[in-house]
Amino acid sequence: MAKARQGGLADMAGAVPHYHGHRERLRQRLLDAGAESLPDYELLEVLLFANDPRRDVKPLAKTLLDRFGGFADVISAEPDALRDAGLREAAIAMLRGVREAALRLGRAELRERSPIGSWEKLLAYCNANIAYSQVEEFHLLFLDRKNGLIAHERQQRGTVDHTPVYTREVVKRALELGASALILVHNHPSGDPTPSKADIAVTRDIVSAAKPLGVTVHDHLIIGRGRHTSLRDMGML
Repeated sequence: MAKARQGGLADMAGAVPHYHGHRERLRQRLLDAGAESLPDYELLEVLLFANDPRRDVKPLAKTLLDRFGGFADVISAEPDALRDAGLREAAIAMLRGVREAALRLGRAELRERSPIGSWEKLLAYCNANIAYSQVEEFHLLFLDRKNGLIAHERQQRGTVDHTPVYTREVVKRALELGASALILVHNHPSGDPTPSKADIAVTRDIVSAAKPLGVTVHDHLIIGRGRHTSLRDMGML
């Protein structure tokens, strides 16, 4: 009996985990068929390999997607929220790095083509940047005479339903960069991109201050979750 028990324990100790080889197969699928072939939880798994070099991270990937709401929400989550969800520093750094890489790729595409002539790419870039932020952010896209992108900067970061906007600082920064035009962008964390009276008022203030100085405001985009509003399309510019 003792021998049988010892043998059973030995067999268990030498048992191959059910996920043995899974990581390598997943990596190979990504390389052979492309990342687009992986569902969200598997792509997240690949990124989470940095969280634990030995254990199965599939349950963690699925838990994170459920907790935050989706892949974009996970990689856009604040570090403290990811820590609270059980992630280690290496995995948090990986997710933040992936998000920043995606944003830099989008910014490079906008520099190659005018944002005005690549509206869908512009919207995709703005969505990736701030649609998943938990607080309001006010961003500025500075354009040259040919409407090429000079720079993208965040001017302010506020609360869940408000961010301060300073007209003087907006125009001052445009002049410092030698910009001929601006696109204003901010998000509504609620997901509803309907402009408020304050949104409309500050847009008109910036247009009025910038125009005499030769700086055109092309649009003010309000970004929600998967939706957006263009104040130009609404006839408010």
